[in-house]
Amino acid sequence: MPAYQGQRTLLVCLLALALMWADQNYSIVQTLRFAAGYVLYPAQQAALIPSSIAGWFSELGTARQDLLDENRQLSARNLVLELKAQRLASLEAENAELRELLSASEQVDDKVLVTTVVAIDPDPFSQQVLINKGSENGVFIGQPVLDAYGLLGQVVDVLPFSSKVMMIADSNHAIPVQINRNGVRAIATGTGALDQLELIYVPNTADIKEGDLLVSSGLGGRYPRGYPVAVVDRVEHQAGQMFASVTARPSAHLDRSRLLLLVFSQGAGKVPSKDLWKGAR
Repeated sequence: MPAYQGQRTLLVCLLALALMWADQNYSIVQTLRFAAGYVLYPAQQAALIPSSIAGWFSELGTARQDLLDENRQLSARNLVLELKAQRLASLEAENAELRELLSASEQVDDKVLVTTVVAIDPDPFSQQVLINKGSENGVFIGQPVLDAYGLLGQVVDVLPFSSKVMMIADSNHAIPVQINRNGVRAIATGTGALDQLELIYVPNTADIKEGDLLVSSGLGGRYPRGYPVAVVDRVEHQAGQMFASVTARPSAHLDRSRLLLLVFSQGAGKVPSKDLWKGAR
């Protein structure tokens, strides 16, 4: 058998050499080879099908992986851009709050110190917040606290680097006020709800209307005079009763103000002058 295979290989080689010699010397062989190309073309294409399919699947897999990689990159980039956009929105809101606070400080005759709310009291029956200024900054108990829109409350506890502020909506808080329109005096007490104060002991015949602005009267010496406190939103005169039922909405944004002003009036408290803002007179 090995001898037969060797003879067959020799015969094929001789035939190949003969065909090569004939191809070089006889044009008819070239014509036959050209014609054979038509006959063999389908077989050649059929032989290429497996490799074409393999290449197509390889390209498909590569393209899909590239798309997945690109999609992951775009998703990550989109997330980064969204975070930057959110941060930009936060900075814009903070700048707006600072501008409002600056505007408020220019309307205050006393010296003020800017502080930030760092925590809120989780007790649902207490409306108090923690700020990041304390005795080291000259903060003292009873010190008035404002936001950009009005009186927010007073300091009730002082630590070296932080203080607790009771807001005017706290049910334990009361402030002497007067109607800005005519000077009628009253006492505004907290109800425990951030959006409502109650005026007590208002005579049933008192000249008070919805929309009246209530400002601090300065009586009692705790709060400076003339700061916005609330706007009257309901007045009910009850026949046969000595006092009217009056509620008001706080001017300060008790539920969302983050930057606040600590007011230093008549030299109260000691605080480095570099930290103070002086309101324009």
